[in-house]
Amino acid sequence: MDLEDLPGVGPAIAEKLREGGYNSIEAIAVASPAELVATAEIGEATAAKIINAAREAAEIGGFETGDRILERRSGVGKLTTGSKSLDSILGGGLETQAITEFYGEFGSGKTQIAHQLAVNVQLPPAKGGLNGSVIIIDTENTFRPERIKNMAEGLGLDYTDVLKNIHVARAFNSNHQILLVDKAEKLAEELKDTDKPVRLLIIDSSTAHFRSEYVGRGTLADRQQKINKHLHDALRFGDLNNAVIMITNQVQVRPDAFFGDPTRPIGGHIVGHTATFRLYLRKSKGDKRIARLVDSPNLPEAEAVFSVTTAGIRD
Repeated sequence: MDLEDLPGVGPAIAEKLREGGYNSIEAIAVASPAELVATAEIGEATAAKIINAAREAAEIGGFETGDRILERRSGVGKLTTGSKSLDSILGGGLETQAITEFYGEFGSGKTQIAHQLAVNVQLPPAKGGLNGSVIIIDTENTFRPERIKNMAEGLGLDYTDVLKNIHVARAFNSNHQILLVDKAEKLAEELKDTDKPVRLLIIDSSTAHFRSEYVGRGTLADRQQKINKHLHDALRFGDLNNAVIMITNQVQVRPDAFFGDPTRPIGGHIVGHTATFRLYLRKSKGDKRIARLVDSPNLPEAEAVFSVTTAGIRD
């Protein structure tokens, strides 16, 4: 479907939208009316009409019956982190068809776990894997193939084969990051019938671009709306592909917190409510890290200690 097929979009408006970076129906579907008003020089009512039509065309949302949800739940898989203690507080590993969020300070192990999961997902189910490939949306240029090599060799795997099943895209801004989930769906469709279908989507970090681009309270509502849409798109990806969705999140320090841990994850309640499982990572002595399960629909709060070694994530 082209932009011109949307009601209210003629050749002149379509050209202005493309010049403003809105090259697809999906880009318009996740835009706010104010953005289209400024880009295409149209009225707010027209912008809202265009966005609503784009959302319908992009098939965002929809109802499912309970029996279909039950059928999907019966096929839920578990992906090991490499640490038995970390797996145990997650009920056996990271669930497919769910978002698992890891947040913490720099150096707490978020990206290390992401790298390890990218290797582990390629293992057979008997070894805690999902026998699949992985898509990584890298927003902070933190993906390192050299680290994958160490972790693959630590599991006795051929690192060249492992790297071939890791698909990485660098996101340069928040709008690009949102569109990459759509591209991930197309790639997953292409790989669906291969011996390594996509079983893991990693977004590292999910909030970095939004945090840097939307500054000040005046932009907060727009930012939260976009983050919400972005994470729900990721969750839909997990549902469609029976895949694990792993996101990392940055933290901020609350200056008014006089008691307890002052660090809080970015994204507020929007991220908190959308993530199915939330884990807070913090540093300990040496290579040890502590993970605390903060939120889960069916598991109690618990803590686990794991290590970040040269060979990867271990107990």
